[in-house]
Amino acid sequence: MPVFWLTENELAFPHPELANEDGILAVGGDLSVERLLLAYRIGLFPWFNPEDPILWWSPDPRFVVFPDELKVSKSMRPYFNQKKLELSFDQDFDGVIRSCQRQPRKGQSGSTWISTDMIDAYTRLFDLGFAHSVEVWQKGVLVGGLYGVALGKCFYGESMFAKVSNASKFGFISLVKHLHAWGYELVDCQQETQHLETLGGRGIPRKDFLKIMANNAAEETVQESWGPRFDPKLIWKNA
Repeated sequence: MPVFWLTENELAFPHPELANEDGILAVGGDLSVERLLLAYRIGLFPWFNPEDPILWWSPDPRFVVFPDELKVSKSMRPYFNQKKLELSFDQDFDGVIRSCQRQPRKGQSGSTWISTDMIDAYTRLFDLGFAHSVEVWQKGVLVGGLYGVALGKCFYGESMFAKVSNASKFGFISLVKHLHAWGYELVDCQQETQHLETLGGRGIPRKDFLKIMANNAAEETVQESWGPRFDPKLIWKNA
């Protein structure tokens, strides 16, 4: 399959099924709010090095977590039962995304894919109530977290970080418990990682993922801060 070139003045994408064998569908375009929301709604996401053009991805299979399939290992239970860490939603989006930017990644040196342009773009989504952050605290210090985009009944995870052991897992488990309680149907993890596989992640065929996206397009998106929606009972009970 060819890789399609996008222009900034045309707000459109080729069909996600046309992505090449690596999962790349298109190059170019921009990171405007309108284009990012369109991309997520039809099953695409941007991922590229800061010095390169924007790449739009539609991998096959797609790695996801269904909230009712969340796995909480025995080793994680003390973090909840003993309340070793604290949690909040949408209280420090800037701190979370910049910590994700600085998070060392295996096989990576120097700058990360989270460029200044990416930070600006997702901060705009956050200000509009589309993007959200999960903060994990230890004695008042931000030690872990994640951020992503919520549309309809789907949450599209972008990145996570941890400065202490299991902080990102604690944040992810806590988020998925809330999403399950709120009626969300899917957490998009984009591509497979062993970290997320231990939490219940699995690959599904792209065609199945796109069917979920088509159905999700009819769901209402509530643009609001998740801060007031945080419910401690959802993370401490049945840990």
